Amino acid sequence: MQNIPETVKHLLIINVIFFLATLVLGDIVYDLFALHYPSNPKFEFWQPLTHMFMHGDFSHIFFNMFGLYMFGTPIEQMWGRKKFIFFYLSTGFGAAALQLGLYYYQVTQVLDLLAAQGLSGSQIATFFETRDLSYSIIEQIGREALLEGLSTFNSVMVGASGALYGVLVAFAFLFPNARLMLLFPPIPVKAKVLVPILIFGDLFFGFTSYSIGPIAHFAHVGGAITGLIMLWYWKKTQFDQNRWN
Repeated sequence: MQNIPETVKHLLIINVIFFLATLVLGDIVYDLFALHYPSNPKFEFWQPLTHMFMHGDFSHIFFNMFGLYMFGTPIEQMWGRKKFIFFYLSTGFGAAALQLGLYYYQVTQVLDLLAAQGLSGSQIATFFETRDLSYSIIEQIGREALLEGLSTFNSVMVGASGALYGVLVAFAFLFPNARLMLLFPPIPVKAKVLVPILIFGDLFFGFTSYSIGPIAHFAHVGGAITGLIMLWYWKKTQFDQNRWN
């Protein structure tokens, strides 16, 4: 790991440590460090940060860490460690914010439906805690809508993907004509073409029911948007580079 810059190296190590902890200790690590819905009893204030270092399985962490190594290395070498870690964490927070905003909308819809049927605040809280679908009003409201709200309330967000999308945007911004080799099919594509395709793909899957697996597509989009805004601001204002030294 001699050629890997310090911040990328440390991020790789921290992610691996968290992943090994999940293998050894199991669900307790997810309960403490994965990002839960803010009203969920398992939510803790540190989770918007720690969820970036959590992963669901080996393939999840492998591809995220491979992407961090491939694209984060040249960016940190160009920016330096302070600017890179600020950018990386900021895009991770932006990713969480957009996904939680979507979750808030979904849960609020269910809350409004239950309140409109005359359930009190304590009854609604009990409903979310027990996930009891035996209420007589369930069929009136719609089982599908309630299940979606319950799923969102008890959702768990993990992964560095949101921050990685910010890194991908930065790479395409700094090295737009760099050719990246696709796996399927194995053809080279310029970064300025591939990265927008990935983002639009997440928008498509996020707004449709064609998603493959429990992927937080809007977290990807949130990381990308946050990264784009920061890059635009830095370029427009010619942000003082000396403050990162």
